[in-house]
Amino acid sequence: MSTREEILGAAQRRLNLDPTSSMADIAAAAGIGRATLHRHFSGREDLLTEIGARSLDRWEERLDAARVGDVCSSDDADRLRATLVTLLGQYLEDSDDFGFALTDQFVLAEPTLTARGEALAEREIELFAAAQAAGVLRDDVSPRWISQACYGLLVAARDALRAGDVPRRDLDTVVASFFLHGAAAPGKPL
Repeated sequence: MSTREEILGAAQRRLNLDPTSSMADIAAAAGIGRATLHRHFSGREDLLTEIGARSLDRWEERLDAARVGDVCSSDDADRLRATLVTLLGQYLEDSDDFGFALTDQFVLAEPTLTARGEALAEREIELFAAAQAAGVLRDDVSPRWISQACYGLLVAARDALRAGDVPRRDLDTVVASFFLHGAAAPGKPL
């Protein structure tokens, strides 16, 4: 019999491939019947809420492991840059697992998940503001804009992987470079 964790993993993988998957599709992907799936989750919304919470758990774990608060108070540009690059790589790794949660409208609008996501975003925005103050990131835009751009880049990276536009082995470098330097050709003025 599949455990709740195994079912959630199978559901995430299925929804990452096809966000419109039905509960029957998800049950089949988990190798269980619909009745078993419904013993674990009362319905699709319950399942999506759990996947969203898992996504937020991972985000929080990444911020905690990076010791974002300590990094922000250090004012060390090299440490800030290294933390940004590391977090971007980890976010990309996580988007392989949680890509569905990045764009699902139910997950993005569920009040409990939204409130928690906003609190985590504030921690990340603090990191971006510290990186701006240290000269690592441009300071002519708000740190909230940088946060939105980071999110957009993660969604773009997920979509590029799905389309086969960027090999997974190159994605961390491409995204970090794009995040830190933009789309401009190196050494070329705007």
